[in-house]
Amino acid sequence: MTPHTSHRAIVLFALGVFVLSTCLVTVLPAARLRDVPALRGMPALTPEQELGRGVYLVEGCGYCHTQFLRELPMDHPYGRATVAEDYVGQNPPVPGTQRTGPDLSNVAMRQPSDVWHLIHLYNPRAVVPQSVMPNYPWYFETKEKADAGDVVVPVPERFLPHAGAVVVARPEALALTAYLLSLKQMDLGS
Repeated sequence: MTPHTSHRAIVLFALGVFVLSTCLVTVLPAARLRDVPALRGMPALTPEQELGRGVYLVEGCGYCHTQFLRELPMDHPYGRATVAEDYVGQNPPVPGTQRTGPDLSNVAMRQPSDVWHLIHLYNPRAVVPQSVMPNYPWYFETKEKADAGDVVVPVPERFLPHAGAVVVARPEALALTAYLLSLKQMDLGS
């Protein structure tokens, strides 16, 4: 029986090649990235921003939005190209999977208004008429009158459920907005 005709030898050889290539292509580069230093001046996420990041992950925002910029002309409006240091401290990293919506790696520089983000989360078409993003109304409460301490979202009247309604952001909406406002690319020259 030779290795060329033995099914066990062929399967074991294929398994060995698979394990070796997996280590070379994924495990070793990932191990090296553990030692990548953070960009100087990059702030850690606050507890509220961490909660917002959790909402971002739970809602699957990364399925439509990336946080990964390539060195391509079409990506230039979003900021500089992404580097490994941009993901230091993220567990898990959230580079995203596609671009149905715009890249968010530098969204706080392009859209620094918390009010804009809250309206956008409540009903994206209130601020971007051609948006295909779904609404997230469960992160908001509709009331007749705001209570003390409520964060009222100034939703345009035509997007309110009824005349005179007041839209109030829940803690999850505020946390998600805080996370989005933390997404700023650090200057690589500093």
